[in-house]
Amino acid sequence: MSSKTKIVVLHMKEVIYTGIFVVLAIVLAVVLFMMFGKSRDADTASAKAVYHAGVYASPITLNDNTFDVEVTVDENHINAISLVNLSETTTAMYPLMQPALDALSEQICQTQSTENITYTEENKYTSMMLLDAIEKALEKARK
Repeated sequence: MSSKTKIVVLHMKEVIYTGIFVVLAIVLAVVLFMMFGKSRDADTASAKAVYHAGVYASPITLNDNTFDVEVTVDENHINAISLVNLSETTTAMYPLMQPALDALSEQICQTQSTENITYTEENKYTSMMLLDAIEKALEKARK
């Protein structure tokens, strides 16, 4: 029984290429696992969501004129507040409506809350009415 000895000659270039490909394969496997594996962050993010994303409206009626206060939210933020279906008649009769809403909207979007909102004395009742409508729309958006 004769045994033939085989000698394998490896070039250094081949060893380096093989090592690089092995490292890249491991990195790819880790990245794919992190991307498609079940993540705990997604579960906690959905558990911490405050609102259902969407646009929610609350109606206001003044002298037989009805218009809506629309609040746009995503899962965790109040993004925008606006008046819709506001007729020119209502705008002419209540000229402080839009400036009062703009002031409230800026504060609410900045603080992400309807608590501790300030308004001027001349817009007091208009601001209170708008704030009540905004809170009703946010209540619809809450989970």
